[in-house]
Amino acid sequence: MTGKTANMTNRIILDLCGGTGAWSKPYRDAGYDTKLITLPEYDVRLYTPPENVYGVLCAPPCEHFASSGSRWWKKKGERALIEGLAVVDACLRIILITKPIFWALENPVGRLCKFLGRPRFYFNPCDFGDSYTKKTCLWGEFNIPKLNPVEPVLGTKMLFLPPSKDRKMLRSITPQGFAKAFFEANR
Repeated sequence: MTGKTANMTNRIILDLCGGTGAWSKPYRDAGYDTKLITLPEYDVRLYTPPENVYGVLCAPPCEHFASSGSRWWKKKGERALIEGLAVVDACLRIILITKPIFWALENPVGRLCKFLGRPRFYFNPCDFGDSYTKKTCLWGEFNIPKLNPVEPVLGTKMLFLPPSKDRKMLRSITPQGFAKAFFEANR
């Protein structure tokens, strides 16, 4: 991590592809200047970041990467993979431009490892107090959050959400326990 310093109220956190903003919520609640860069308002591929970014949280859509959807990869074809990688590339470009104190890119276990290499950290929501599993990878430069494990009594609940227009969004929300622990470790 670099030696940048700033007052907390001036610390900018970019939440790239953050959907609901659940991952950056602890930062927002603590007074950080959080910027949620997500569709439909903002396309991360076209976004020009501000100066003096303190931290970057990236959660590119997993629909072309997650192992849970591997049975559809062949049908979606190479074009879908390239589209997904373009979003990941845009996130990494923003990190390179802004040189933040910390950054993290998350995605469920899947084929993104083929492109980014071994993740720095793996977690399940139950590792941070949310009682279900969904193995997730984190790449980046960040402090490892402190674990607060609980029994995953809800199992793999995300796989069994019923079909709905909100299913994709519900499956992608960052677990609250992880978001808080990540914030505590990366303030």
